[in-house]
Amino acid sequence: METIQQDIPQTKADDEEVNNFLSGERPAVTQAVLYLDGVSVSFDGFKAIRNLSLYLEPGEMRAIIGPNGAGKTTMMDIITGKTRPDEGEVLFDHGRHDLTQLDETAIANLGIGRKFQKPTVFESHTVADNILLALKGPRGPFACLYGWRNNVPAEKIDEILTTTGLLEHRNRMAGEISHGQKQWLEIGMLLAQDPAVLLVDEPVAGMTDAETVQTADLLRSIARNHAVVVVEHDMDFVRALNCKVTCLHEGSVLAEGPLDAVAGDQRVIEVYLGR
Repeated sequence: METIQQDIPQTKADDEEVNNFLSGERPAVTQAVLYLDGVSVSFDGFKAIRNLSLYLEPGEMRAIIGPNGAGKTTMMDIITGKTRPDEGEVLFDHGRHDLTQLDETAIANLGIGRKFQKPTVFESHTVADNILLALKGPRGPFACLYGWRNNVPAEKIDEILTTTGLLEHRNRMAGEISHGQKQWLEIGMLLAQDPAVLLVDEPVAGMTDAETVQTADLLRSIARNHAVVVVEHDMDFVRALNCKVTCLHEGSVLAEGPLDAVAGDQRVIEVYLGR
């Protein structure tokens, strides 16, 4: 008996769906580039995050405020894969990727960059070399053997240094520049990885007033092409960011909206601003 084989036309959409299935990527389910819903996590019986929901649109900048112990750092640990939530959804890229199923390296490679409060730069290398070392590119043994970084155009480095205000310092050792400039350099190193989302933890701690103003300008500039989450206690700096504010308390959202509305919320005054 002959088997009749029928050719079924395969569309481009069909091909993409198959490739997404094989790679573990899911179809888009939300407009948000970063989507947290009903997230909770406990440590030794203490609920650090409880039923947290937060949605970040592409190109949006969001300031996260709240008292110590509110869950700000734990939230960023969950987003970057350092901490696994007990329950809830943590989705990236319009819901295509479930971050709870990925490790820190995979999440970073997807396009989520994190800057901690204390700057970490290669102090014995030049400012330009710090950017070069951070550039997104192949990391395997053959890439190292053939030295792809040797062929990176200087203009690519200078573009990032111009954005961060460090172009005139490109040939200085990173250990010689000021604390504020090291913060900008590390932000530049994040930009070199071409992330879709930047998580920035207290970027103006220890800065001069002039550096604080420049940092607000820098982050607003970056937010034109990237989504940015800024954790900060300095309310003058948060106001300068001119963005939506989320106040966390005891691991969940206490208030959210424009800074004036959040700062005027009696609950926020009682647990945070009034202290």
